[in-house]
Amino acid sequence: MIPSCSWQRPLGLGWTNPYTVRYASNLDDGPWHGMPLGGFGAGCMGRSPRGDFNLWHIDGGEHVFRSVPACQFGLFEQSGQQTQAYALCTEADAVPSAWTPYPASSKGQPTGHYHALYPRSWFVYEALQARVTCEQFSPILPGNYQDTSYPVAVFHWTLENPTDAPLTLSILVTWQNMVSWFTNGQSTPEVRMRDDGSPVYDYQPRWGDSQGNSNQWQPMDTAGRVGWVMDRVNRPAQPQEGDGQWAIAAQANDCEVFYHSRWNPDGDGAELWDSFARDGSLPNVADPTPAAAGEQIAAAMALRITLAPGERRTLPMAIAWDVPVTEFAQGVTYLRRYTDFFGADGRQAWAIAQTALDHYATWQQQIQDWQQPILDREDLPNWFKMALFNELYDLCSGASLWSAASDRDPVGQFAVAECLDYRWYESLDVRLHASWSLLLLWPDLEKAVMRAFARAIPSADDTPRVIGYYYTIGAESPMAMRKTANATPHDLGAPNEHPWEKTNYTSYQDCNLWKDLASDFVLQVYRDFLFTGSTDLAFLRDCWPSVVSALDYLKGFDHDGDGIPENSGAPDQTFDDWRLKGISAYCGGLWLAALEAAIAIGQVLEEAGEVAPRPADPISQYQTWLAQAKPLYQEALWNGRYYRLDTGSGSDVVMADQLCGQFYARLLGLPDIVPSDCAQSALEMVYEACFMRFHNGQFGAANGLRPDGSPMNPDDTHPLEVWTGINFGLAAFLVQMNLRDEALRMTEAVVKQIYTNGLQFRTPEAITAVGTFRACHYLRALAIWLTYGMLTDFAPVLPNHSSHGD
Repeated sequence: MIPSCSWQRPLGLGWTNPYTVRYASNLDDGPWHGMPLGGFGAGCMGRSPRGDFNLWHIDGGEHVFRSVPACQFGLFEQSGQQTQAYALCTEADAVPSAWTPYPASSKGQPTGHYHALYPRSWFVYEALQARVTCEQFSPILPGNYQDTSYPVAVFHWTLENPTDAPLTLSILVTWQNMVSWFTNGQSTPEVRMRDDGSPVYDYQPRWGDSQGNSNQWQPMDTAGRVGWVMDRVNRPAQPQEGDGQWAIAAQANDCEVFYHSRWNPDGDGAELWDSFARDGSLPNVADPTPAAAGEQIAAAMALRITLAPGERRTLPMAIAWDVPVTEFAQGVTYLRRYTDFFGADGRQAWAIAQTALDHYATWQQQIQDWQQPILDREDLPNWFKMALFNELYDLCSGASLWSAASDRDPVGQFAVAECLDYRWYESLDVRLHASWSLLLLWPDLEKAVMRAFARAIPSADDTPRVIGYYYTIGAESPMAMRKTANATPHDLGAPNEHPWEKTNYTSYQDCNLWKDLASDFVLQVYRDFLFTGSTDLAFLRDCWPSVVSALDYLKGFDHDGDGIPENSGAPDQTFDDWRLKGISAYCGGLWLAALEAAIAIGQVLEEAGEVAPRPADPISQYQTWLAQAKPLYQEALWNGRYYRLDTGSGSDVVMADQLCGQFYARLLGLPDIVPSDCAQSALEMVYEACFMRFHNGQFGAANGLRPDGSPMNPDDTHPLEVWTGINFGLAAFLVQMNLRDEALRMTEAVVKQIYTNGLQFRTPEAITAVGTFRACHYLRALAIWLTYGMLTDFAPVLPNHSSHGD
């Protein structure tokens, strides 16, 4: 059964007016995105609602979006003397020219439907006599730190004959040999500044470099499995980035099996299609000759069966890739997490595919066991359940990394990019809300990320660089040090350098000056401790020295000694185009909440007898700062209805996220940082001014508007954008303040914009009221799991079969 709340789209039906990118230099691949397939950090691929494979994130941290016509499914059907055969893709340009594409849906006349509820998606074909469904998924299993890393996709075909006569069906799978394509042809790509001030570098995969590639037929074994292994001859015993194998395997019991090992994907495909379209067969060619220079090769397999009237059969297939090495800067290499279970020789694709065929039914059941309690909840609307699961796509296709385990990191290191336009990892301000998905579903990975930040805080990097923001406003940039000792880094680095070790990749602003990052770090440390049972003292012990040094560093920006660090007048926080000056509601509130969290952490460690640094000393200092700062915050910023943006700009803008600190304080069981009635009033003002008065709540809440819903400046960027993840965080705050209906209305508005306007599986940071977006594949939208937590009082989501590593 396909869950009724899955996202669905008629096969091949386009969008009339899909959202388009706001800035031409930013990524916009168009709306044809489907759910990604592959394990976390293992590389992934995507198949669109047209049926073409078009997303290729096989190289860790890199993005390729293009259809490969030779990577295809096909179907042949015969009833009596009547036959029909289709490539199961509706786009003629995405299939070989001799093949017949599947008929596309038109408005009101669907030929089938695509459904998605991550990590499962379905193609339902309705232009046939047979009932044909393909379910596709990877073993993304909460609390499981093994199978979730596997580089494999399962395609589970269900074939049913509803007629009163026999039907012969044949399923075709073809694949181009892509071994060694996915590595950067430039070993040291130049980093330059894009027109929006962000650092960027060129990625040029070795696309089409197939010399030496060879396809090996795997005849049926005793378990009934057949398929292909795609490799490259004479490659080194120790694989480099890009080296490895692909494999296609099928469970072919009671099927007629046909194959072709070496057809030409640069041709029209007639060498396959003539026989397949005639009777569902292939010419049975097993030629392992390696590709010559400039030559391309592909392999194909067809499974043919005849169904009696009323008969139903299933055919499982698996596509696996074993590309074990990720190279970042030249010479900086890591093994992927799945190599802990399959080895690192790059010759295990067939073993991975076999594992999938052996375990796919168990994986299906485990996914259902995880999702069903949520799907059964009557208090959550279907559109919310749909978005809740589908937004998890980013943990797979968001340029994610997951390294092999080590003594220091027993489940490896993990990271997801802020987005593909801002390709640096685990931006700390963004993950304040986004990381709830990891915390609730894969808590060991969440703690691995936070430990990486804790290790990075004491480090320093005196490399000088210019700041991109000044470039965008036409001003001369001061030179800034990349990473100051004890400053909390903005991010954990980028895929062209050394993630986890070389931090603060972004240079749009000088993140050493940001006023929210240290507070974000402290709050996430305490949150992760609380929400994993309040027993992991080792985690607190690992993070405590950096908690102390980070807060001490941030306190250095309290230039007037009033207890609250001041914003400088430059954009120095997550809204990094928005100038805040003096004490700000956003950063000041996070500071107060972080002080409370640090006091709580210190008290836990003090009770446990920890002494490095001795908790009692910082606790006393934090209590002094808090006693000084808390009344000042209220006095300086409260205007009777809401909290002013800051004390230095004179703005009357209602900032949507003004009380993020208050939300977090109450969420973590800490004392309120503001009076409850003031928080209620401010939140109601946010709802009215930023949401209801912004195009009648059609798009979501804008970041900052005047009380009447008008902009302070019609040319503003961040204040007039609707940030998807910030809206999900605001919805969580609304629930916290007993405004559940309002929370669902705001969340629904954002979800509707994403999933009806061609933004599915590439959710952006920001949308605008004129149908544009910025920064697709954005991390912060995972904050919908925070909304879920608040709506359900954080009902458990980890199933009983969870496994916390090996």
